[in-house]
Amino acid sequence: MRRSARLNLLFACGLCLVSPRAWAEALVTSLSSEAIAIHSNFTGADLTLFGVVDQTAARPVQEGTYDVVVTVRGPRGSLVVREKKQVGPFWINADQRKYIAIPAFIAVLANRPLDAIAPAKVREEEHLGTATLVPTQAAQDRSVDLDEPSFRQALIRLRQHQRLFREFDTGVTFLTPTVFRAAIHVPGNAPLGAYDVNTTLLSDGNVLARSAQKFSVRKSGFEQELADMARERPILYGIGTSAFALLVGWLATVIFRRD
Repeated sequence: MRRSARLNLLFACGLCLVSPRAWAEALVTSLSSEAIAIHSNFTGADLTLFGVVDQTAARPVQEGTYDVVVTVRGPRGSLVVREKKQVGPFWINADQRKYIAIPAFIAVLANRPLDAIAPAKVREEEHLGTATLVPTQAAQDRSVDLDEPSFRQALIRLRQHQRLFREFDTGVTFLTPTVFRAAIHVPGNAPLGAYDVNTTLLSDGNVLARSAQKFSVRKSGFEQELADMARERPILYGIGTSAFALLVGWLATVIFRRD
């Protein structure tokens, strides 16, 4: 009997330790579209992300304590940031840094400023904010690279000027205490490829739940058919483009021929 009572007591204590984990919110999100089609007159597109905080298994929270950060990242690639200096009448490349696996597009949307949502340590760990998504990459030939932060800031500044890196502290709107929406704008110069949409739910600076979605930016119509032909049937594509060039040249001689 004593042994059974001890086991029951241990089991009850185990439930007490596990139960706080059961009190957790679930985050459900959905995108208005999973693909953006680019035509010759493409100037940009807008997507909407809808989200719901499922509290069916969660401890009741006070109204207005949720925060949401939506991070959109485009395809990754390498790029070189160069520093130019003027030497007399000429501008030359003085120094450079190469960055690998950098997102070509970043959009960070939140319901209020990021520094008010979470402390710097949490933002760094959860990659909340543009600066946290561009990792430090020092020069390989230097043990200590004191100039790297200025190159990284220049990279972010140039991408912001191109409207490819953007942050919106009013990009997320709560429709009800547990329902929100985020407007995602993809500019006309956005690169082709797959885009990741990561949504983070926080409260009092603590991460409660995460959700992930994807969409793609791709060519469509005649432009996509030409791209597919060049990739899948290069010989036929070469013959066709050569024949078209000859035709255009012949038409030009006929139209501008002098009698």
